Amino acid sequence: MKVILVLPITFALVLTAPQKDATIIKSNLENIGIDGYNFQYETSNGIAADEQGQLKNAGSENEVMAVRGQFKYLGPDGVTYTITYTADENGFQPQGAHLPVAP
Repeated sequence: MKVILVLPITFALVLTAPQKDATIIKSNLENIGIDGYNFQYETSNGIAADEQGQLKNAGSENEVMAVRGQFKYLGPDGVTYTITYTADENGFQPQGAHLPVAP
């Protein structure tokens, strides 16, 4: 009887254990050039990201790469965390439901 209870519990623990070796299940690089880029990827352990960048004010003193994107990952608590962001002349600006908001 004890063996019957231990096997399902052991099997459940193995299934819920964090994966240590992740594989890339999706990857896409597009439009890599001087004026911008675009990429996406996803891994077998739930990590995913996509980002787009575009050169603004090309050739001027105010030339800057404007970036926007998002990424997500599975936290140790089992919750999927998602962060969206922009990065430009105003700096890196992340947003996420779990991030504190400045007063």
